[in-house]
Amino acid sequence: MAHISEAGVKKIREICGRYTGETTPLMMILSDIQNEYGYIPLEVQEIVSEETGIPVAEIYGVITFYSFFSLEPKGKYVVGVCLGTACYVKGAQQIIDRFCEILGIQPGQTTDDGLFTIDALRCIGACGIAPAVTINGKVYPKMTIDKVAEIIDDYRHMEVSADA
Repeated sequence: MAHISEAGVKKIREICGRYTGETTPLMMILSDIQNEYGYIPLEVQEIVSEETGIPVAEIYGVITFYSFFSLEPKGKYVVGVCLGTACYVKGAQQIIDRFCEILGIQPGQTTDDGLFTIDALRCIGACGIAPAVTINGKVYPKMTIDKVAEIIDDYRHMEVSADA
């Protein structure tokens, strides 16, 4: 999206226009853009700024403050590892470390093939099944280090099956 097409600019302006009557439209606008494109690069922030009069610095601050917004495209499979207290004391740090090791990326990064992104999450409210991992909303309860490679392989095999 680095070079936004005319249609893309029009769509972003339309999203901004949905909320012209709102006193604080930024979160709704950014949420719609994130849902539409998967991330919110600087060029898009500049368009939102033009449309709303909100400074780019403020828009950037909101995007970087909230973990559900992203400045970069995410992978097809977003692996969220909960690092809340209950998950952390049950080994979540070792689990995220294992995902990072196998995928060769750090939290917040995406694999070169665009398949996986790792996100370090704060409490996801799954304390009773800690440590918990989510992949595109599917929850993996009571995760162990031993299950990480198998889960990654399962998702990679789904890709191979889909391509066949």
